[in-house]
Amino acid sequence: MEPLVVRIWRTGLDESRAPEYEDFARTISLPMFRRHHGFLGVLFTGVGAERAVITLWSDQPAAAALDASADYQATVRAIEATGFLRPPQRVEQLHVHSSWTEPLGHGPS
Repeated sequence: MEPLVVRIWRTGLDESRAPEYEDFARTISLPMFRRHHGFLGVLFTGVGAERAVITLWSDQPAAAALDASADYQATVRAIEATGFLRPPQRVEQLHVHSSWTEPLGHGPS
């Protein structure tokens, strides 16, 4: 069995347009990710003018298939057309060798 893969996409953002970015992430990006085989979850993260989208994939072929997907390419074109992204943008993929998390929304008091 291949290890899980974490894909991290990082970008700059026009902070004055953060609400538009967050709406795009929720209404366009999330449904797009959910349509892809092997998608396990996503974290939309950021601070200041930096954002990162951390997606979890069942294996390397599933993560690699995202980049080749017409659905993903259309989403990339759509987010680029909004004008709220800023450089730099980069993608990295990492194999998960170990993990643990509290159930989401149920952290220590």
